[in-house]
Amino acid sequence: MRYVGSILIWTAITLLVFIWLPILAVTRLFDRNPVRYTTGRVFRKLGLYITKINPNWNIEIEGAELINDRKPYIMVSNHLSNADIPLISNLPWEMKWIAKKELFTIPILGRMMKFAGDIPVDRASSNKRLGVFTKCAYYLDRNTSVIFFPEGTRSRTGKLNRFALGAFDLAIREQVDVLPIVLDGTQACLPKKSWLFEPDVYVKLKVLNPISTKGLKQEDSIELMENVRTEIIKQLSIWRGVPPDGVDGTL
Repeated sequence: MRYVGSILIWTAITLLVFIWLPILAVTRLFDRNPVRYTTGRVFRKLGLYITKINPNWNIEIEGAELINDRKPYIMVSNHLSNADIPLISNLPWEMKWIAKKELFTIPILGRMMKFAGDIPVDRASSNKRLGVFTKCAYYLDRNTSVIFFPEGTRSRTGKLNRFALGAFDLAIREQVDVLPIVLDGTQACLPKKSWLFEPDVYVKLKVLNPISTKGLKQEDSIELMENVRTEIIKQLSIWRGVPPDGVDGTL
């Protein structure tokens, strides 16, 4: 039954993507907002509907109602699965994704990411930070949030890996609050190197309290990063019922 169910879900997702491309293209055509806010929101709705058509995924979201969607944040989330992106798209606001440039070359998906104004990063480029920071600043100045996976890649163990400093440097440079997002359970949504959906997966997503960067200087970026990482570790340890060092992948 898992095989049949997974085939049906993938078929529904494929049809949904093909339907969504022209919808997004028309939205982009009439979206005169310089940050393509409406286009981005329509694109995130695709992620929302992907989660809705999957009967295996049960999602619990906490904290989203406390956030002003037109106050810009540097959002950071732990990263467990390819399912993280559509699941985070259940949040009721627009954010621009920083993603490796290879994703933008994927047929249909890459085109939709370009329509929505998401930000490609070339990991091989020596000045990748400058280009990404410039594009992020453009969105932040226009009251639109951006989102990073500071671990850089999915966790293989479910524990929280070491963070890269970029998102926190940017937050201090732009004097924008950091908004931590914590996910758990998505590692079971679609196991790595498998196309089969697991049955009865329960996912938790919590938006933590924003962390201010007011008055911080660039030399404070490491401390800011560690503070955010500690808050995410605390929430994972509560959910999993283990000590904090049990979810810290650097120990």
